[in-house]
Amino acid sequence: MTKLTKGMRTYFPKAKEINKRWYLIDAEGQSLGRLATEVAKILQGKNKASYCPNLDTGDYVIVTNLAKLDIDQKKAINKVYYRHSGYPGGIKAKSLQQYFSATPEKLFRQVVWGMMPKNRLGRKMMKKLKVYSSEQHKHNAQKPTALTIRRRVNA
Repeated sequence: MTKLTKGMRTYFPKAKEINKRWYLIDAEGQSLGRLATEVAKILQGKNKASYCPNLDTGDYVIVTNLAKLDIDQKKAINKVYYRHSGYPGGIKAKSLQQYFSATPEKLFRQVVWGMMPKNRLGRKMMKKLKVYSSEQHKHNAQKPTALTIRRRVNA
């Protein structure tokens, strides 16, 4: 070995060494984007010391009370989500307010997906996200740890 290769080696966790945990997050009063970034970090495992970009080291996340998210009124009216059927004239537009009132779970999944890697690993990570618009969820058997996301106060 030369002098350059001596020293610390890069650690790669083995599959059996990766410990998956379950977290429960209450979305009441939280900002949509700030909550989504924290959830994306946990799903990818970036909050762990054993983070590896080519392995799924992330944890499971349950998000409840999505219907009580805090969304800025100006943004709710002005932000528009577009989709297209592929046919001429097939563009459809919905404001954030319309989208959120119809399906808050779908909106939150779309926002988190925008922050995930767009590959097989990203799709695998997204399967660990469980979202509910009310306080009820069906994952009590996993004994999730309640996680509080601190809300930033404008200074």
